[in-house]
Amino acid sequence: MSIERVRSCLEKFGAADRIIEFDVSSATVELAAAALGCPGERIAKSITFKNGDRAVLVVATGDAKIDNPKFKAQFGIKAKMLTPEEVEELVGHSVGGVCPFGVKESTDIYLDESLKRFDTVFPACGSANSAIELTIKELEEYSGSSKWVDVCKNWE
Repeated sequence: MSIERVRSCLEKFGAADRIIEFDVSSATVELAAAALGCPGERIAKSITFKNGDRAVLVVATGDAKIDNPKFKAQFGIKAKMLTPEEVEELVGHSVGGVCPFGVKESTDIYLDESLKRFDTVFPACGSANSAIELTIKELEEYSGSSKWVDVCKNWE
């Protein structure tokens, strides 16, 4: 189960006990914000794209949208989102619970600059009813992110 992989990943950092599991769905930014009682922009959504036989996972704020020209300039490819089946195959999580923790080796993780305006954000934890509150430094460390990128718009 995906949440168990995430729990195992976060255990290495002593953070597994901070995972919040809800009785309701948190599968979208709106649902996660409602479950947590926080503004949607503080939800750290994971957006996945295809890059050959690999996945590009971009973590951004809930109000950010991918800027296609910025994405192409950064990665040299068109921003083509993965299908739900490809997400499970390449990333290892189901849509609604995608996060940058406990992913398959075929996933390259990037954090978008939009996240830096908050002290803490709430990424999912591998299921459609989970989240964790992390500082930006913790998110960077726990995700094993490849690097920071600026590929989003509509959040400034």
